[in-house]
Amino acid sequence: MRSVTCSTPTNIAVIKYWGKDNVALNTPLNSSVSVTLNQDQLKTVTSVLASKDFPADRIWLNGAEQNIQNKRIQVVLKEVRRLATSNAVDAHGRAIAKADWDLYKLHIVSINTFPTAAGLASSAAGYACLVAALVELYAAEEEYEGQFSAIARQGSGSACRSLHGGFVRWDKGVKADGTDSLAIQIADDKHWPELEAIICVVNDKEKDTSSTDGMNTSKDTSELLGFRAREVVHKRLAAIEAAYKAKDFETFGKITMMDSNQFHATCLDTYPPIFYLNEISRSIIHLVHKYNHHAGAIQAAYTFDAGPNAVIFVEKKHTKDVLALLSHYFDSTTECVVPSHSRRGWLSGLS
Repeated sequence: MRSVTCSTPTNIAVIKYWGKDNVALNTPLNSSVSVTLNQDQLKTVTSVLASKDFPADRIWLNGAEQNIQNKRIQVVLKEVRRLATSNAVDAHGRAIAKADWDLYKLHIVSINTFPTAAGLASSAAGYACLVAALVELYAAEEEYEGQFSAIARQGSGSACRSLHGGFVRWDKGVKADGTDSLAIQIADDKHWPELEAIICVVNDKEKDTSSTDGMNTSKDTSELLGFRAREVVHKRLAAIEAAYKAKDFETFGKITMMDSNQFHATCLDTYPPIFYLNEISRSIIHLVHKYNHHAGAIQAAYTFDAGPNAVIFVEKKHTKDVLALLSHYFDSTTECVVPSHSRRGWLSGLS
């Protein structure tokens, strides 16, 4: 018997990924960049127990058993198992030979400390954590640099970004086998400690249109999606990476909000249209713009993934003011937390 427990953070994309280039490999239409959040409030914790006594692999998420035959879960299990070594030891300190791993079945228990399937990148943290736990369980070793990131991507595209802390780019890649569609850390978790993120949970229920279904429909019907991937994203990537490195919040914030707006415009351009934002979401957008106008500068920047819940980036000196503003305008049904950002990803903890 052998057991491991890992935790991984979520990440919030500031240049969005929407649409798959290769569905089988789960590669994106465009590259993206994200900020990794602190694990204090928002994380996935996954424990894996391997035993010869288990008759079959099983998996639970937030206490409910899930279908272990899910294609993405099976891909992750297969790929990490293939990289297993003989360096792991069981509960008695005895080495487990690579060939003996075929005798073991797994029980996997995963818990999210934030809403699942509500537009807060729960699948990113979940699959990143599954990969991290399996890699440690099997003492797996990469055949090429970034392979664990590529495996996480096959579970959930943005999961590859949650393996790193700080500011992270997921490169679209050009190789037919997807091996260069990987996440790369652009700046580490210590680069911009003044940057914080306020998470506004507007609705913690599962969204009506899953990200996968939404992406597929957008790719089939939205002309704006193709234009965005070809003409817009690469310019914004270069500009926002430069702004992050320079700690230029004005530019960082403007691009972040513009990209969020264009992502949701793409959803509206989809046929039939996809509505991820609600009235409270739109009120938050309006409030942030009023606040920045009054300040005479961009001091807060919203972004929304595929859901109604807002992430508002601020520098620490403005956090209290923005929280007070949100508390004044929105009642207790909108919960706001400040997990900060850019803490260590799982990969940065590997020796």
